[in-house]
Amino acid sequence: MLRVLAIAVAVLCTLVHAAWPAEPVLIGAYLPMTGGVAAYGQMGWSGITVANKMEPRVLDRSVELRLVDTKSDKVEAANAVYRLIEKDRVSALIGEMISGNTMAGSDFAERSKVPMVSPTATNALVTQGKKYIFRVCFIDPDQGRIAAKLATEQLKAKTAALIYDISQDYCVALAAFFKKEFIQQGGKIVAETKFKSSDRDFSPQLSTIKAAKPDLIYAPIYYTECALMAKQARDLGVTAPIVTGDGAQAPELIQLGGSAVEGVYFTAHFHRDMIDSARGKRFLAMYEKDAGRELDAFAAMAADAYFIIVDAIQRANSAEPTKIRDALASTKEFDGVTGKITLKPDGNAIKAMVVNKVQNGQFVYVTTISP
Repeated sequence: MLRVLAIAVAVLCTLVHAAWPAEPVLIGAYLPMTGGVAAYGQMGWSGITVANKMEPRVLDRSVELRLVDTKSDKVEAANAVYRLIEKDRVSALIGEMISGNTMAGSDFAERSKVPMVSPTATNALVTQGKKYIFRVCFIDPDQGRIAAKLATEQLKAKTAALIYDISQDYCVALAAFFKKEFIQQGGKIVAETKFKSSDRDFSPQLSTIKAAKPDLIYAPIYYTECALMAKQARDLGVTAPIVTGDGAQAPELIQLGGSAVEGVYFTAHFHRDMIDSARGKRFLAMYEKDAGRELDAFAAMAADAYFIIVDAIQRANSAEPTKIRDALASTKEFDGVTGKITLKPDGNAIKAMVVNKVQNGQFVYVTTISP
């Protein structure tokens, strides 16, 4: 009798377990939804949510997202990562969108052995000495080299002036890489000017640049400062072409800068005209229908961070963070929205770079440069 009862209980437990839904896989996102670079976070989150709709399940489990706002601040970024790991118990992280905040959040993720994939943090230090930190974007040494090549070969510049934000790791590093490459390619830096993130009057720096009469201005700064700087430069009579980096690719650059940013070139991660993969085309259609606007670079890059994590979970056959990390490190030729992506064991990506420019109030695709 006891044996029959035990069998009945076992069968009942099996039936209850079978009817119970599997636990979801949790992916955390820490993004700047408010503050100085909120546009990046809002674009990134829109891409992640559409990517989640497109690929909502892995290992027969639903994928659920957890979002924490970093408020565009390094301390808040570190707190966000702590909360997502300790409270929400996520399996992997997406974030941050800018380098300084990514580095602020990466230390705890590294110590906790939870893998993190940044969509757009390009500073070379982001992954240095880390085992669990990855990115789906190129790095600044490559971006500086391509920008210098654009300046000397396509724009025929022999002299350049620099203007950058000394408060931001991204800006300082990219300016240094451009300067090194531009000089190596035979160019001369005739002025080097700096400001802080809270500054909105760039007339002292622009007066120095005007006096130096450069062939080109290299401004590796974020979209708001780039737009304001361009307007003030043109008002001051500075007509030199402006080249900047991926941090300029936000619609706010054109909205704030207007005609002053016409002709601005920038190295970038993406342009919708370059999409050629099946995943990319499907995501493009789904995103633009869902969001009601054109797909932008930050949404596309954040979507790739999501897709590549889900792919790693599938290949690892596990949602355990350490196994996801190992699968991420062996990612090869992943067909992303922004092109093919290979992740190296050091966390950096091998992928192509795009050059865009502002023309007739729009971002126009110029060319793709392979690594």
